[in-house]
Amino acid sequence: MDNQGYSHIPKILFDWITFLVKALPLRSVPTFIELLIGAMLTPTGFVTDAWLMVAMKRHWTSYFKWLQKGKWSWVALALQLGKLLVRWNPDKQWYLAVDDTVVFRNSKKAPSSQIHHLHGNKANRPQFVRGQCWVSLSAIIEGQKQAWSIPLISRLTRLSGNGNKLVTTGVLLRVMRSCFNGATVLMDSWYMRGALITSLQNMGYHVIGQVRKDTALYDVPQLSGKRGRPRKYGEKYTADRVTDLKEARVKTRIYGRWQSLRYRSVIAKARFLEGQLVKVVWVQFENEDGSLKPVRLLLSTETDMTGLDIIKAYAKRWSIEPMFHQLKNRWGWNETWQQSRQVLHRWIQVISTGYALVQLLAYWKESTPKEIILDVPWRKSAPVTAGLVRLKLERNLRHVAVREWWDVKSRIFKPPD
Repeated sequence: MDNQGYSHIPKILFDWITFLVKALPLRSVPTFIELLIGAMLTPTGFVTDAWLMVAMKRHWTSYFKWLQKGKWSWVALALQLGKLLVRWNPDKQWYLAVDDTVVFRNSKKAPSSQIHHLHGNKANRPQFVRGQCWVSLSAIIEGQKQAWSIPLISRLTRLSGNGNKLVTTGVLLRVMRSCFNGATVLMDSWYMRGALITSLQNMGYHVIGQVRKDTALYDVPQLSGKRGRPRKYGEKYTADRVTDLKEARVKTRIYGRWQSLRYRSVIAKARFLEGQLVKVVWVQFENEDGSLKPVRLLLSTETDMTGLDIIKAYAKRWSIEPMFHQLKNRWGWNETWQQSRQVLHRWIQVISTGYALVQLLAYWKESTPKEIILDVPWRKSAPVTAGLVRLKLERNLRHVAVREWWDVKSRIFKPPD
């Protein structure tokens, strides 16, 4: 392919890869670049398919050996990806999303393969399945019409019960806290446990999440002036007291469309947080016929936020669900297979990094329309997706010897002039 085909690829992609390879030993960089671009372009999770996607310069067994025995850290690569996001948007208030997903497996020999309960209650799905449970941490970037999750790091839970997911979450956030100090972590009701929230606050994070509707919340007690130990909690917020609170009604764009909602908010003491002051919001969404959906209770450790800001912030957490769908069904997470946890973590991190770069290019295309020419006339007015960007990159990078683009002297990755 001539150099004209490379002119349509944004230069910033090569700058990103040049920045990422700083986390790896110099000897591993060419092999990593080849596998990264191969994983970026292939829709399957097989190392051999990534090997076939670009013009590899080494025998295919060399890449398996590099994944298994290479002296490099997948955690350092994840941390470098976080540094890339912060360096690209230094003034951004970051939101991080935490959630878990199950990758189905038939074999008991797969690393951390065990029986899991599917609590989603989806049609035509069994309640219990064998698979691998992954806990993922993602950073959220906002486009003009939607929010996208960028996978930072994922980790397999060990064979020690569901409680290990909370421990895994703490480990992932501890790894990334040097990059996202002061960020807000968005979690669903399963992860909103007192010990985890307290641990994250000690790391410097803020937390927003949905909690049970029957969570014990109390007023700040009034000073009685009587002898003895002062009261820790005031009057409890019962259903009747919540109904008496002032209700606000707004229509806002949330979850990808305009919706009407009603909410009540107050600063209260949460008993499961040992009396810590939090901002709580009771919110109800309206259906198209005017009826109301069930009440959701949101909690934020930042008491100076408004109720509507908390609702909008928590809605960003939903972007991690499309991320799981893309990674599992379009980037091959479902097909990944390695014989040990370490090698599987390494390969998953390479795949996730490849997807993250393509998703960032989709955001870059939305921000600077002239940077990427997609040549898809029937999709000119449609939103730019990571899949469309990958098709464009595949057209320009398929069967290209990308190893030759790495200059070991200047340590810069770029196509030939």
